[in-house]
Amino acid sequence: MYRTDGNPNMYRIAPSILSADFARLGEEVQSVIAAGADMVHFDVMDNHYVPNLTIGPMVCEAIRPLTKAVIDVHLMVKPVDRIIPDFARAGANIISFHPEASDHVDRTIGLIKECGCKAGMVFNPATPLSWLDYTLDKLDLVLIMSVNPGFGGQKFIPAALGKLRAVRERIQKSGREVWLEVDGGVKVDNIAEIAHAGADTFVAGTAIFGTKDYKATITAMRTELSKTRS
Repeated sequence: MYRTDGNPNMYRIAPSILSADFARLGEEVQSVIAAGADMVHFDVMDNHYVPNLTIGPMVCEAIRPLTKAVIDVHLMVKPVDRIIPDFARAGANIISFHPEASDHVDRTIGLIKECGCKAGMVFNPATPLSWLDYTLDKLDLVLIMSVNPGFGGQKFIPAALGKLRAVRERIQKSGREVWLEVDGGVKVDNIAEIAHAGADTFVAGTAIFGTKDYKATITAMRTELSKTRS
């Protein structure tokens, strides 16, 4: 089935379909998975919480039969609880949300898990990590935004490296297996530095879909990541 467990030391590459060719989206998803990606990342925007409008559960439902890869849904919507069951039914494996978009963070985490999905919390560049003081023991994933959410193709904000280090330290102290994901401006030439800061899951949009050879790009990313294990 669709697995979200595995080796905690494994690096995961999650292409964001926000940068894919929507005229042939199913083919694009199958192509990046065949090229070596581990997951498929869905950026869901509502033109309310963020100034852009993207995709809904019907797209997830259409893609689900085409791949057994993990579907990782990042909800940039407010309010958030209403749409969580829809994405769970559509085939999402991981659902992440922004604490600012929830009226009751614990309830939102509980709803995601009740729907059978892994739960993630997302931190914008200006969102304090203090939310983790009360939630890390319930989370399966922490997503650090290294750009301000809303649009693809932005440059990586270097301050995100310090945030990744701080979250990695919290995860290690917790003794739990929590994925640490980063999204925004991830490329071949900075992925190793980001990994050194503590990330284990890397969302990349234009850095993959903007190239002619997805396999060569993903292989180059893995080559850079392998250097952090030496």
